[in-house]
Amino acid sequence: MTYALITACLWALCATVIALAPRRFHWRGAWALIISGVPLIGWVTLDHGPLIGLLCLVGGISVLRYPARYLFRKMWQDRAE
Repeated sequence: MTYALITACLWALCATVIALAPRRFHWRGAWALIISGVPLIGWVTLDHGPLIGLLCLVGGISVLRYPARYLFRKMWQDRAE
């Protein structure tokens, strides 16, 4: 297992710990995960190719589904106006 995948697994573990924290930490934790996850997806894609990078992206979006849902809803509302 490469360092990129090990780091991605640690990212997922941190996401689990943040999900178990009280609700007041969820949005701050989500922003920290998003900021750290974007370069991590690039690193995994660079090391393992686009298919594994896409799988990690889908996994990250499934972990952060509520912030992603909020973002897509906000983009859709802005587009409709």
